[in-house]
Amino acid sequence: MLRLLRKITAAVTHFVLALVFLFFFVAIPAVADTEISAVRVWPASDYTRITLESKSPIKNNMFVMDDPQRVVLDLEAVNFRGALQELVAKVEVNDPYIKSIRIAQFKPGIVRLVLDLKTTVKPQVLNLNPIAGYNYRLVLDIYPETPLDPLLALIENPEKLLDDRPGEPATENIALLNSTATPVATTPPAQKPKPADVVVEKPARLKFDPPRIITITIDPGHGGEDPGAKGRKGTYEKNVTLAIAKKLKARIDKEPNMRAVLTRDGDYFVPLQTRVTKARAVHADLFLSIHADAFVKPHARGSSVYALSDSGATSVAARWLAKRENEADLIGGVNLDVPDIYLKKTLLDLSQTASITDSLKLGRVVLDELGELNTLHREEVEQAGFAVLKAPDIPSILIETA
Repeated sequence: MLRLLRKITAAVTHFVLALVFLFFFVAIPAVADTEISAVRVWPASDYTRITLESKSPIKNNMFVMDDPQRVVLDLEAVNFRGALQELVAKVEVNDPYIKSIRIAQFKPGIVRLVLDLKTTVKPQVLNLNPIAGYNYRLVLDIYPETPLDPLLALIENPEKLLDDRPGEPATENIALLNSTATPVATTPPAQKPKPADVVVEKPARLKFDPPRIITITIDPGHGGEDPGAKGRKGTYEKNVTLAIAKKLKARIDKEPNMRAVLTRDGDYFVPLQTRVTKARAVHADLFLSIHADAFVKPHARGSSVYALSDSGATSVAARWLAKRENEADLIGGVNLDVPDIYLKKTLLDLSQTASITDSLKLGRVVLDELGELNTLHREEVEQAGFAVLKAPDIPSILIETA
């Protein structure tokens, strides 16, 4: 009897242990590492951006090491395989800041990314929530320690400072400015003065006022992580706007006493406030933001021109478009803790009112010209609170090409 009880007790014990095993190792699934679904690298002269996309947030720790300088990014509970391995091959040879990337399993639970650098940098890390078709994104921006001076771009074509004027070739102007010879006064023999009457005159100063150069900032909408609207055949707005902007810049640069500066010259993201800052840094006379947006109604067609408004949008469509364009920072990914230096004071400034007035005049002229080339979506220049048009002292318009 005692032996039977022992067998029953042992059987019950084994059954309970089996239930415990099933509960902990079967009923509760093991915690899996986060899977990186996509990796992207966006090199640009302003900065280089690395994006890691996943279905759940990625815990990370970033720091910089010297001698040689490199950026280290530790990722917690991330799958070492898969898309993450593709990151190494995505670094381009002409990347201005990153020489190469190394990836390894640093220790259990930690995958380490090491960025070997070409220069000293100031890195920033952003964690972005899902938006506009993207999952969670971990963004690493590699900025140069000393930001590039946008005025240096204007030195590319210094001869523009001495453009041809009617009857006065630029080459002659340059020769005159470079000349150090002193004019020699000659006197006709018949009127040769006596030695006591000789008057020594100072050489006449060369009078030449270089023509004023008109600077126009062209802003290709969207870029990089922010593709903008998508066409029926898969065309991205960011590529269309960049192509148009480059052609427009080439046309402007051929005009005497005019030059154009792009806010971006490649496929990378530029925050809205940075676009305005770039225009002001080069003392732009005009700011043109180029877009090629879609609309909620598929049959909408035609070009339109918009200016900033300090009293609300002029139509529902203008309000909708401004909201859509202002969301670019959320899609592209910026540090939203950085305050908008124009937001608080711009619309209260008298110079802003004058800029809006000039913007409307400019917009009217551009709209009339567009009407000669294409059908117009709106016959009048519309207004709304576009963040990219908030330069307080530069007439600014946003052009929806079609």
